[in-house]
Amino acid sequence: MDKVEEFEELRPLLFSIAYRILGSVSEAEDAVQEAWLRFDGSPTVPASAKAFLSTTVTRIAIDVLRSARVRREEYVGPWFPEPLLNDPYQDPERSAELSDSVSMAALLLLERLSPLERSVFVLREVFAFGFADIAAAVGRSESACRQLLVRARRHMAAGRPRFAADRRERQELATRFFDALRGGDVAGLRDLLAADVQMVGDGGGKAPQLARAVAGADNVARLLGSVMPLLAPVEVTFEPRELNGQPGAIFRDRDGRVLNTLALDVRDGQVQAIRSVINPDKLGHLGPLADVWAIDDQVRRVRRGG
Repeated sequence: MDKVEEFEELRPLLFSIAYRILGSVSEAEDAVQEAWLRFDGSPTVPASAKAFLSTTVTRIAIDVLRSARVRREEYVGPWFPEPLLNDPYQDPERSAELSDSVSMAALLLLERLSPLERSVFVLREVFAFGFADIAAAVGRSESACRQLLVRARRHMAAGRPRFAADRRERQELATRFFDALRGGDVAGLRDLLAADVQMVGDGGGKAPQLARAVAGADNVARLLGSVMPLLAPVEVTFEPRELNGQPGAIFRDRDGRVLNTLALDVRDGQVQAIRSVINPDKLGHLGPLADVWAIDDQVRRVRRGG
């Protein structure tokens, strides 16, 4: 294979590594493109294209994450990863690790780690890289990488739920949830929510939000029950879609443009958390964007009876 063919074959892996380190589709795509430029411009032919490109994209992602952390500390309101429709990298032998590590909940846990801890954890626990390759990628000794992994595992284990729902259970509950949401069925929604459920939105100060954060099954059910009666008159609809490997939905305006996403965290037969991303900066990769401010104005008129 020539360089282009080698790179294109590895592109899904490179994106999946970068996305898990960065939590951003756009930044991951930029990191992969920069890795290609360095690969294409290399005066020598690497002994292993996979090793060279994995190392390169990891180092780029670490540098980007270090600068991104400053911006995230100044971010307006809660920060969520950019929603991902499809993970391009598939490995049947590691399907569980790949699915678990791309969920919103897992990506938010990864935010607790340092850039080096996060990179080592992703390369080892998700993609099963050897410590020699990991050491080369992050510029540390193998012994140091093992210590970084120990610390990363400890942080991740402290925040992980003890029992995760299987895929069929998640989908069945999600179907009931979205049926109740579409019908404004407050009682039906309440039955599916954990007592301490939280609903949180990420608007980044660039979009109106129905609520920044709402907690408790009664409060969340009432809020959700009011959503479609307000959105239906302005012809906003939603389509259930898998987001980050979990049940979710994409909301669209009357012209099919993307308004926001909604992702469910399902465990123990209940919805434990609901996360909405409405910041337009995080939704452009999903398609043309709706005018959220215009829709907000229309919803206000509906609420006033206009």
